[in-house]
Amino acid sequence: MAYLVAFMPRYLVAFINKSQMKKIFITACLILLATAIFSQTIKKVKITEVEEYIKNSDHPIVVNCWATWCAPCVEEIPYFMETVKKYSEQKVELLLVSLDFANSYPNKILEVIKKHHFDATFFWLNETNADYFCPKIDPKWDGTLPSTLLVNNKTGFRKFFGRPMTDRQIELEVGRMTGSK
Repeated sequence: MAYLVAFMPRYLVAFINKSQMKKIFITACLILLATAIFSQTIKKVKITEVEEYIKNSDHPIVVNCWATWCAPCVEEIPYFMETVKKYSEQKVELLLVSLDFANSYPNKILEVIKKHHFDATFFWLNETNADYFCPKIDPKWDGTLPSTLLVNNKTGFRKFFGRPMTDRQIELEVGRMTGSK
């Protein structure tokens, strides 16, 4: 606790007793812990890491490729979150793969995630050659955003959408992926 005193103005230290100092210390620790727990992180990845993540998934996964500057992308993400929440017993995971430009990583992406309260696993694709990375997600993908890949490795389900999806389409396809519909 002595190091906490070092960060406080001297005129305040004279008026704080040990009990108050403990309360300040505990409060500061709780604030730091809450910040660490509730802060979103975005993992910088190459396309091979995304491929491995999908391949090694032991549960259904919705991989949505998006960007902060893509209005249809930002618009459909809440539909994915809502649907994934409905299928929580089947352990469906939402993986949001940002294709934002390098100057947006991580600050601009985090800003949009926080503003819209997005809840998912977040990757930022550190690739610039779409001719290389698009076919690794799906051979039909031409780079259009948003694009979504649904995968259930246990059942062999794999379906790609190279366009925006409606809430009804998302619900239907996640249901199919999990075997519920």
